[in-house]
Amino acid sequence: MEAESQLIGQGPKVLAQVRHERILEALARRGAVSVRDVASEFAVSEMTVRRDLIELEKEGRLVRAHGGAVRTSKAIDAAPASSIDREEPVFEARLTRNLAAKHAIASAAAKVVAGAQTLAIDVGTTTFLLTGLLLDRPHTKIFTNSVRNATQLASARGEVYLPGGQMRRAEMSISGPLAVSQFEALWFDIAFVGVSGITAQGIYDYSFEDTEMKRVYLRRATKSVVLCDSSKFDRMSLVHIASLQQFDMLITDAAPRSDLAAGLAAAEVEVLIASRTNDGAGPARG
Repeated sequence: MEAESQLIGQGPKVLAQVRHERILEALARRGAVSVRDVASEFAVSEMTVRRDLIELEKEGRLVRAHGGAVRTSKAIDAAPASSIDREEPVFEARLTRNLAAKHAIASAAAKVVAGAQTLAIDVGTTTFLLTGLLLDRPHTKIFTNSVRNATQLASARGEVYLPGGQMRRAEMSISGPLAVSQFEALWFDIAFVGVSGITAQGIYDYSFEDTEMKRVYLRRATKSVVLCDSSKFDRMSLVHIASLQQFDMLITDAAPRSDLAAGLAAAEVEVLIASRTNDGAGPARG
C-alpha cells in the first residue's frame, strides 16, 4: 500500500508495471503468489490483479493457477505437463475418482485412530470418507475446517468443532487468519491431512486458502498422517505444503515408486498400504 501511494500521479500504466515487477520479485522469492495477497499489498481489486497475471502469463513469465500464480521455474518447465495439476476439480468430481482406493485408505485411517481422543481432519475427499467412519466415538473431540465434514459428523456421538473464518464456497472449507489462530492454539493426538499430490520434494495442494490450515495440522499434532491415493504420486500442483520430513505417516493404496519411495524412506515416513479387498492395511514400511 505504501509503495502504491508513493507512485500516485505517475499514471495507471506505470503503476501496472510496478505491480508486475513486484509480482515477479515475489515469485522469484517464494515460487508462488496469491491474488488476495497481491491485491492487499497494492490496495487494488482482485480483478485488477487477475488482469496483471493474465498479461504476465501471455508474456510467458508465470503460470496462472487457482487463486494465484506460480513462476515458470526450471523445475516446472522440466516436468511433463501431465504431472502438474493447475486447476482444482470440483469436490464431487474428485470424490468419484479412484473411489475404491479412497475407501480403503479411509478404512485404514480409521483403524489408526485407535484410542486417540482429539483428532484434526482436513478438507478433501478421502478425509470426507474418513469422517463417515468416526460417528460412533463418544469420547472423541474432532476438529475440522471442512463444513462438509462437520455436517457429516452432525450425528456423531463425539464433539465436533469448526473454526471461525471465511468459507471457500466450492470446497466448503473455512480459512483465514482467525481460523488459523484458533487451531494453532490447540494440540491434536492425530491430524489427517489431504493433498493433491506428492513427490520426493514434498506434498502439494491446489489452494492458497486451505494450505495454511494444513500446515497448522502438521505442526500441532503428535502424529500427522497424510492420506493420498497412488494416482497422486509424482504429481505437483499450485502450492507446496511441506517436505516429506514434516509428517509421520502416509496411508495410500499402492507402494510408492522409485524417487518417492527413496524420499519417504530417507524422511523416515511410515508408509501404510491399505488393502482394497478386505478394508485392512498391509504392513507398514519405513
